[in-house]
Amino acid sequence: MEAVANGALVDAGGIRLGHASMNGTGVTVAVIDRGGVAGVDVRGSAPGTRETDLLDPTAAVQQVNAIVLSGGSAFGLATADGVMLELAEQGRGLDTGMGIVPIVPAAVIFDLPVTGGTKPTQELGRQAVRNAGENRERGNVGAGTGAAVGKYLGIPGVMKGGLGQAAVRDGDLVVSAVVVVNALGDIYDSGVKIAGTHNESGFLPTDSYVGASVGITNTTIGIVATNAALTKAQATKVASASHDGLARSIRPVHTMDDGDTLFAVSTGDTAAHVNQVCYLAAEAVRLAVLDGVRSATSLPGIPAISDLPF
Repeated sequence: MEAVANGALVDAGGIRLGHASMNGTGVTVAVIDRGGVAGVDVRGSAPGTRETDLLDPTAAVQQVNAIVLSGGSAFGLATADGVMLELAEQGRGLDTGMGIVPIVPAAVIFDLPVTGGTKPTQELGRQAVRNAGENRERGNVGAGTGAAVGKYLGIPGVMKGGLGQAAVRDGDLVVSAVVVVNALGDIYDSGVKIAGTHNESGFLPTDSYVGASVGITNTTIGIVATNAALTKAQATKVASASHDGLARSIRPVHTMDDGDTLFAVSTGDTAAHVNQVCYLAAEAVRLAVLDGVRSATSLPGIPAISDLPF
């Protein structure tokens, strides 16, 4: 296994990524050009999602046309309406006999304290579709525009999160990820804290405040894509295993105050064992989390890694 240099979601092939932002928040959409088999795993206890039930392996719909990640808390789910309208006008979606219905699952982060309550719109979703392409942007873009991490003490201890991308390869098999890092917890790289709850002197020990009252709400969301041929059940398993990447890089994770949600989508026909795909998926997610915080830039009162005072 090797990491792809400047890896991004599009490295899996058959998928385009688009961002749009407004007033400190934003939306990111992955457009799957020929449709893709997808699964989802929701681990956090405060999720904001749409069309996740149809990704159950027992559900009838077999492919999705796009997946949306958005800021704005539950208001951000409205961006999926815009994505659906834009895709329908392009003739992309399920032919019901009474018109085209695009299949567009979505998940949102809670960024309202950072954005001042900005509510993403349908038009923002449309813009993201129009912007979709071979996009390798990261940091304060799209759904990562208002993301932050390390929130146990509220705004005074918060650091800037963001949108990260990564891809890993093993022979012909590619697994890629885009993750919006907006965690309650702190971010670790190989056991070393690199972002999270802090004061002017340095990082605070995570163990000292886990279980304390939470200052503001959170959620880390993302999409894993692979060129491996997967069934819906296998895609669901890959989505589940992808959360290992969150557990390796975020502490604590999957809390009562996070809505951590990861989608997995198959965009190709490469033969691979599902265990191999799961192994690469966890690493792609871990690298995307680290990329998200390292690519972020500061906002007033919310430092990024590059601007830490210690």
